[in-house]
Amino acid sequence: EYGVCENLRKLEITGVSCRDVYAKLLHRYRHILGLWQPDIGPYGGLLNVVVDGLFIIGWMYLPPHDPHVDDPMRFKPLFRIHLMERKCATVECMYGHKGPHNGHIQIVKKDEFSTKCNQTDHHRMSGGRQEEFRTWLREEWGRTLEDIFHEHMQELILMKFIYTSQYDNCLTYRRIYLPPSSPDDLIKPGLFKGTYGSHGLEIVMLSFHGKKAKGTKITGDPNIPAGQQTVEIDLAHPLQLPDIENLRDFSELSRIVLEVQEQVRREEQEQEHRQEEEDCSQQAASQPAAKPLGGEGAEGEETAAGAEGTTQDKAPASHPFVLPMGVVSRNEDYPRTCRICFYGTGLIAGHGFTSPERTPGVFVLFDDDRFGFIWLELKSFSLYSRIKVSFQNAEAPSREAFDEMLKNIQSLAT
Repeated sequence: EYGVCENLRKLEITGVSCRDVYAKLLHRYRHILGLWQPDIGPYGGLLNVVVDGLFIIGWMYLPPHDPHVDDPMRFKPLFRIHLMERKCATVECMYGHKGPHNGHIQIVKKDEFSTKCNQTDHHRMSGGRQEEFRTWLREEWGRTLEDIFHEHMQELILMKFIYTSQYDNCLTYRRIYLPPSSPDDLIKPGLFKGTYGSHGLEIVMLSFHGKKAKGTKITGDPNIPAGQQTVEIDLAHPLQLPDIENLRDFSELSRIVLEVQEQVRREEQEQEHRQEEEDCSQQAASQPAAKPLGGEGAEGEETAAGAEGTTQDKAPASHPFVLPMGVVSRNEDYPRTCRICFYGTGLIAGHGFTSPERTPGVFVLFDDDRFGFIWLELKSFSLYSRIKVSFQNAEAPSREAFDEMLKNIQSLAT
């Protein structure tokens, strides 16, 4: 049931019975297995709690160092639970560099739990905060502060260290699910690493919802916090990019995208008008007038869905791709061919998530494991690469449960 493959009979020689392992460890803490997002202000995170032999370990997954988006994820243990002889399960905090020490876990409810370190002095270093910061910087960014010449980036990094280190591994976690998949999906949904300018690499969950695809932040930053929907892709509006030479011209790409944006706006207005007419017709005594409108709407949806299906079902040939002149990319090693592009919107905001707005952009599908997004207004490009980790106990019990989870983490972020 829990994947424990050790010879439990050998364990009994040490005085711990199979019954103890099951009752005091595995069954008792079964509700914390799976994927979780810590409540660390705008920054969020990705915790995977697994059974590892006769331990239960909470691994925090971290993106690779910026801007190496195709590198594998990094991970470090935050806590572990195990049995000491016949005693109750022992919880140990693994934060810091002085080894395991006394900790505590409280299961608040089925989809929420909290951790507490009882010996936070184990997190301190002899060199004080300066040594702690330099060590954190090497681990988090793979460099020293002297290597980072951009002053704004230095400020963001220092701010993140001050904010996140104050928690001392005393955190509340809320359950997240991997997105359910369908044969009609453009690519397999899941978790991706993406470049976000001076904020570095962040984790985004790609999920499909009919004619829309959504990218939700699992980790975030002071501008767009974890839990918010960073990009939305309109699968009903594929984009025909110009040839490779004209694609280098930013104004040409901008013209194409803004034309589609206007088309989408008109369609939304027409849909709202049809809906209003349909509502009025249904309230009227005579129903026949409502049927043609309803039929027309359904037919329109079928046509759009059919067009979408046609676009996605055909295995599109690769097309040459290059970023327009003036578009900034953290990673110049992006693919030079793509399968298909769609109109989309990206969420931008000021510091502290002030004045958020959705702005037009281009979703670029490179292959089954990589996609990109051109932020038109920012003249920047984000490259996303799939996280290839098999997370256990992370499937949503239903589509409704997944949608509810998305709503919850977005409302918490707001």
